Amino acid sequence: MCDCRLLCLNQEWPNYWFVQKRNQFHYINKTTSIIFQQGASLLSRPAEEFGNDGLVEEMWAVKAMDHAEVHFNLITSVHPSCLRLTPYDDQIYQTFRQDFPDLKVDVLSDEILKSPEAKLAWRNFAEKFNKLEDYSYGTLMRADASKEFSPENSLLVVRIQFLAIEIARNIEGYNDEVYRKFKPAPKTLQTHENNGTQQQEVSQ
Repeated sequence: MCDCRLLCLNQEWPNYWFVQKRNQFHYINKTTSIIFQQGASLLSRPAEEFGNDGLVEEMWAVKAMDHAEVHFNLITSVHPSCLRLTPYDDQIYQTFRQDFPDLKVDVLSDEILKSPEAKLAWRNFAEKFNKLEDYSYGTLMRADASKEFSPENSLLVVRIQFLAIEIARNIEGYNDEVYRKFKPAPKTLQTHENNGTQQQEVSQ
């Protein structure tokens, strides 16, 4: 599994990803990250082949950040109750609530998700979806559903774990607050006069 525990978006440095790895922060330039993306096919191979290969860890980090950025843009652009993350959302949610009926998904932590008992329960849950593409892929998830990604609000989980929790957050309303906070401003049509003719343009 990738040893990069936390990744974050930073609005002051929009062209960089920031990665916390072994208690130190590193950054990856989005332009030069194409080197890692060209090798992304390697990530479909078993992790045991690579040991602690640093390049593979960086590729995991880039792909995880890509996924996190797309997902956050999605839940802040479309009301979460209208979203479907997979064709199997209903099945994933039903199975998740059968296996974890009392788990609150609004605020989570490593202590809640990675205790010995929780690890066993999640392993059994994940195996029910082992036909799903990338079901065990390392994925970045927000700890607190009401907040954006940050170093303090990021957890590294497997993909099916992410899907189960984020589908539950969408259905149960826990992603509504982040949608209200960060949804794009509505676009308006403005009319102005230029050389005696009226022109219209869209602005936010």
